[in-house]
Amino acid sequence: MHYPGLKSHPDHALAKKQMRGFGSMMAFDLKGGLPAARKFCDHVRLFLLAASLGGVESLVVLPIYSSHYRMSLEELNTAGVTPGTVRVSIGLEDSKDLIADLQQALR
Repeated sequence: MHYPGLKSHPDHALAKKQMRGFGSMMAFDLKGGLPAARKFCDHVRLFLLAASLGGVESLVVLPIYSSHYRMSLEELNTAGVTPGTVRVSIGLEDSKDLIADLQQALR
């Protein structure tokens, strides 16, 4: 999980100094790489597949197809992005509904 709000994140102390809260964007890498990430995005129901993250609705994006599209594998590794990376922006929907949606898509 790539989220500076987690105490286990390597930049947690820095983020805590710079932020009042940690926000609602995170990223995670799915085992199975790009096929698993695509399948996950195909199966979410409440989250919208987006080209970029921002808005009041919950969104998912695959960086390898958007912000990191033209990067080499070496550049992706340096940026901490794998073919299985999914970025998520949590919107204003009910948190229980969003959690249930993520859980069913991961299955």
